[in-house]
Amino acid sequence: MIEFVRSNMAPLMFAGLIAFMLLGYPAAFSVAAVGLLFGVIGVQLGLIEPNFLGNLVYQVFSIVSDEQGALLLAIPFFTFMGAILERSGLAEDLLESIGQLFAGVRGGLSYAVILVGAILGAITGTVAASVIAIAVIALPLMLRYGYSTRHATGVIAASGTITQLIPPSLVLIVLASQLGQPVGAMYAGAIGPSLIQIGLFCGWVLIVSLIWPKDVPALPPEARTLQGWALWIKCLRGIVPSLGLMFLVLGTIYLGLATPTEAGAMGATGALLLAAANRRLTWPLTYQAMQSTMRLTAMVVFILIGARVFSLVFQGVGGKTWIEDWLTALPGGVIGFLIFVNIFIFVLAFFLDFFEIAFIVIPLLAPVAAKLGIDLVWFGVMIGANIQTSFMHPPFGFALFYLRGVAPPSVRTSDIYWGAVPWVMLQLVLVAILIFWPQSVTYWVDRGPKVDPSKVRIELPMPDLPPLPPIQLDPAR
Repeated sequence: MIEFVRSNMAPLMFAGLIAFMLLGYPAAFSVAAVGLLFGVIGVQLGLIEPNFLGNLVYQVFSIVSDEQGALLLAIPFFTFMGAILERSGLAEDLLESIGQLFAGVRGGLSYAVILVGAILGAITGTVAASVIAIAVIALPLMLRYGYSTRHATGVIAASGTITQLIPPSLVLIVLASQLGQPVGAMYAGAIGPSLIQIGLFCGWVLIVSLIWPKDVPALPPEARTLQGWALWIKCLRGIVPSLGLMFLVLGTIYLGLATPTEAGAMGATGALLLAAANRRLTWPLTYQAMQSTMRLTAMVVFILIGARVFSLVFQGVGGKTWIEDWLTALPGGVIGFLIFVNIFIFVLAFFLDFFEIAFIVIPLLAPVAAKLGIDLVWFGVMIGANIQTSFMHPPFGFALFYLRGVAPPSVRTSDIYWGAVPWVMLQLVLVAILIFWPQSVTYWVDRGPKVDPSKVRIELPMPDLPPLPPIQLDPAR
């Protein structure tokens, strides 16, 4: 029995982690507990030197001291910005104006929700802010004008999860830190997939409007209250502040004017100014935003500490070699590996949120992907698209929970769950597109000038100096 445990410490450790997760213990403490437990067992069996566990101090300290710690500092800024914008009135202005713009088209409100979800996603970077802000305003309106309950709840939840892929997504920040890739490259790589996803969502609305037109009726004439210049002024009033915030957050990163942390700080300041301009900035609003930011940031830090403990012990018992040998031996080469990884993450997403997947699972998969020659930016964006499903698929999708919390009592939970199914399928279609069409990611990353380091020549001009006098040697010395 002891010999069996010695020979299979890595798979047993991984199985123990899954068992703790299924029992429902908090992820951060479960991961740390499994790591420490197997660390003690490894020391007792002679697989790990006791001094090896002393590296835990350096691992935990590195979370806040190195470049990764500076990168993760962007998370509280984007979270705070999203919490402020949720109540700033921006989503209300956008939905009202864009909804009027598409009012005469079947499924017009659905198109408006998708576009507003994309715009809010490009500003806030958080799912909760997008889903709640859209649902509070759009869901009663859609139900009032005869939209199918399942379609209405599905399109709102799906539009909120666009935030997870479209920059400045928190998911991409976390994945960049775990994969060791620049955030700017991850953001650039996500441009194409984000546009494809918006196109898939709008295409599905078009299909629904053609096959089941009663589910997505056009607004009646009496509901189209804005026309002509009044409509365009209303649209500009909602869109111009959004474009300003987009430049503060994304434009400064793309142009190299600011780091993600600095861009997040400017975005948070912009959100406060926008809320003040709309006369929504109050102390209770600010306090609630700070409270939700503190909770999310504390959760991220504890999960990251637990993941570092688990990762260190897992490598100490040979887990890295076990994972590499197992995954590189999968049939189908790179495509087989990518298909397996995406199925694996899709299943895990039923039980874990994206922070837990990113901090625990991705560090185990990244070395294998690099060994197979996979572009890690493409790999990260593809995983980000897959992790979106963790917010959507029943029964544990957080977007569905947020929607349930603000939906009227007449909306049944079963309708919310069934309404999410087509949109989850569309997200999986996106993942398949990214697997078989990597240029959808790499095209945007490779747009910069190409430089071959081997051909770089540095020539320094040397000034004309007078010749040095000859050195006289004293024979006596």
